[in-house]
Amino acid sequence: MISDPSHTIKVVQPGSFANHQHWYAKALNAAIHPMINFFLHLDNQLIIDRYCHLHPMVKSKRLKEILAYQPEYYRWAGADLINVTNARGRRQMVVIENNSCPSGQKSMPLPLDHMEQGGYRDLMEKSFKPFCKAHKIPSHATLAVLYDKNIMENSGYAAVMADVFKRPVYLVPFHDEEENPHVRFRNDFIEILTAGQQWKPVAAAFRYVTQKPWSRIPLYTATKIYNPVVACLAGGRNKLIASKAYDSYNKEIKKHGLKIRTPETIRDVTKEKIPHWVKHFGGQAVIKVPYSNAGQGVFTIVNEAELKAFMDMDFEYARFIVQSLIGNYLWSSKTSAGKFFHLGTIPDTKGETYVFDLRMMICATPKGFRPISIYSRRAEKPLSNVLQTGDHSWDMLGTNLSHRSDAGDWTTDTNRLILMDRRDFNKLGLGLDDLIEAYIQSVLSTIAIDLMSKKLINSKGKFRAKLFSELNDDPYLLNEIYQGT
Repeated sequence: MISDPSHTIKVVQPGSFANHQHWYAKALNAAIHPMINFFLHLDNQLIIDRYCHLHPMVKSKRLKEILAYQPEYYRWAGADLINVTNARGRRQMVVIENNSCPSGQKSMPLPLDHMEQGGYRDLMEKSFKPFCKAHKIPSHATLAVLYDKNIMENSGYAAVMADVFKRPVYLVPFHDEEENPHVRFRNDFIEILTAGQQWKPVAAAFRYVTQKPWSRIPLYTATKIYNPVVACLAGGRNKLIASKAYDSYNKEIKKHGLKIRTPETIRDVTKEKIPHWVKHFGGQAVIKVPYSNAGQGVFTIVNEAELKAFMDMDFEYARFIVQSLIGNYLWSSKTSAGKFFHLGTIPDTKGETYVFDLRMMICATPKGFRPISIYSRRAEKPLSNVLQTGDHSWDMLGTNLSHRSDAGDWTTDTNRLILMDRRDFNKLGLGLDDLIEAYIQSVLSTIAIDLMSKKLINSKGKFRAKLFSELNDDPYLLNEIYQGT
């Protein structure tokens, strides 16, 4: 084994799962809200019946086909959604982004008290195990969990995987911008350095490598990867391509009365063109580095000072997306569809409302998609009706809990975590129909990315580099991809 703990492979044995190691303390003993529990156990057909009742233009047969869709590449996703409305009170769940290999289990109360492994077990049994069976992974083959952050969840996945498959599993750190001498690629297989300095090929890997995974994992591997890298490039970790995937799929499903709803998005924007598009949205906009995650590379702009601060920064990429900003009705972007604004949390005792998002994790099973876990995050400061000089809009609009310290470590602000429990959930003002809407939006956006993944792989299983460069011509991203492969 390698002496550096951050680069040490751990062998996880069956029977090693320990609840307290894999949940946040505030979630460990939380009692799930009855409505969330009811939703998680709803049959897809009941969801279809309810959704079509509320949306008469949507045909039950088509929605059933959509929920039964079998993805080829993108099997596990977490959509981040916000609850918005307009001046006429038309509420919508809007997709902010869809994340490949998402977090969520550590924030999810147990749906059933006696099922102590919760969503970890559901994902392994209902999705990863069938994935391995479909690829005919031998019973003696080496299984691994690859990760670059979130050890709390990933050690949980490894422990449950060991239980489900009844054999040891390797928990393998694989960090960005660092030496990883314990991992190599040989004969197209991922190989890991095990005890006794022996290299073992990995037959199937559960991937939670989220920071630029294309920089160190090839686009093709003989190792079967649950959510391969192409799913990230096709939209799971690439907001620019995701937007194009949504547009493409929306053209297909429009005739069925369905649509992936997102903020209005301008793509392929060079830095010098950003002020033009911010002005286009009335001076309020969101600028995103398309390939960042965990809240990094997202900038909310509500005044000239914030725009200037952004323009004074240096970036490693050449392409951006600019989106309409959803804020307070008095200061949201002007779009072709009008103004949308956050409903926010139920006012607290001070009369303050906070912006929040909803993370819905879903997975593909042989019977179709299923929701696995849900949690919410709120902004640091309440939503103000009037912007004051010196206000930082991110404090009122940014919800991501993860941030990287100066030392490079990942930390989480759990004070802003909102659980789906009896105490917290009521603060969101959401009903069962909102959850169903969020689920449908999560599935639609996931399918769109999987379809884009299929377009990027040719009949011989090779990456269509020319097509990708036409869709995403950022020279710095392309260099990362091809250096990584």
